[in-house]
Amino acid sequence: MRCGFCLPVCPTFKQTGIEAESPRGRISLMKAAVDGVMEPGISFEDQMNHCLGCRACEPACPADVKYGQLIEQARDAVETHTKQHRWWVRGVRKVVFKELFPSQQKMRLLGSGMHFYKKSGLQSVVRKTGVVGLFSKQLSDMEKILPDASGKGITQLLGTFIPAKGEKIATVGMFRGCLMDVMFTQTNIKTVKLLSEAGFDVVIPESQNCCGALHAHSGESDQAKMLAKNNIRAFQEAGVDFIVSNAGGCGAILVEYDHLLHDEPEWKEAAGWFAARVKDISTILVEKGRPLQFADSQTAAASTRVTYQDSCHLRNVMKGSNPSRQLLKEVGNVTFVEMKDAGSCCGSAGIYNVTQPEMANQILEDKMVNANATEARYLVTSNPGCLLQMKLGIDKHGQKGQMEAVHIADFLYDRVVKH
Repeated sequence: MRCGFCLPVCPTFKQTGIEAESPRGRISLMKAAVDGVMEPGISFEDQMNHCLGCRACEPACPADVKYGQLIEQARDAVETHTKQHRWWVRGVRKVVFKELFPSQQKMRLLGSGMHFYKKSGLQSVVRKTGVVGLFSKQLSDMEKILPDASGKGITQLLGTFIPAKGEKIATVGMFRGCLMDVMFTQTNIKTVKLLSEAGFDVVIPESQNCCGALHAHSGESDQAKMLAKNNIRAFQEAGVDFIVSNAGGCGAILVEYDHLLHDEPEWKEAAGWFAARVKDISTILVEKGRPLQFADSQTAAASTRVTYQDSCHLRNVMKGSNPSRQLLKEVGNVTFVEMKDAGSCCGSAGIYNVTQPEMANQILEDKMVNANATEARYLVTSNPGCLLQMKLGIDKHGQKGQMEAVHIADFLYDRVVKH
């Protein structure tokens, strides 16, 4: 397809106006490499990595081209044949993708280390010395908005089963995530409590692991498949009716486990079972849950302005942008203000804001122009990466002290009437 409907929605093309920076351009490069017209060298690899993977091009495409699948296949091929990585880059990738993320125990150790870093005074010393900035200004900026990490995940704090409040509607399995479980532990806890308030028994399988999204997006498809298989086993054994995610990036790959494992016939049925049951937290609350009661819901005057930044993967892959807005509009004393281009990428895109800081920062600066125009007190989102990126945006380009970025689960739970 060469119609170009994807061009105006592509973040990198909007920033540069260069054809190669669009989905159409990148598909042309892929085809040229496959046909032997060009050598897929460093410039090809750089262009594939310059894509955010936001997949805004897919809803815009009249032919339903699965660009997300194409870019992942291209990156997987690049990683198989690349000569660009230095030895230490390969070493870091091996530690991160094969040792750290797959192990929840190691992730909790990471959380403990981050907790110590923030609470011991070490963070203050590091900031005064400016040592982080010696490695990367982007890392220095990101360090400023680190969340309060924890060495204890949700099962250590709540257990593996939380009963429904009132009459039970269904049993849901909570996908706790890897980074979510140690960096946003309280958000996970509030997600589970929201589900309980809405009438769900909540099961948190202890044997689940990382979703595999970062692996799939970074050319580590074999590792992503291994993680997917383990998650499928864990939730099948739990016998749940639905599988709930509170991270758009995780949910997008969970709902596509059937495609991830499409070339393994023995996993077709199980992967299809899993993918069909995945729901975002807002979607399941709206579609299946008992209506939540919010404090001051009968008050006529609305005093707090709230806006919403879409998670790209929740909007473009899971098709779940409306339920979040519906819930926000139901909260008492809230005026919901739609942000211009709320569905465009914020520049986070997993680890894109670390690996491609220049482009990510350009996108973020434009995003904050629209966010500031809402004059919202709260900027709500549904993905941890987006949340950190919007916190960074407020710190660098926003109105600190007047706007706060929050996860939708935190925003809703703090305002719901508990039973």
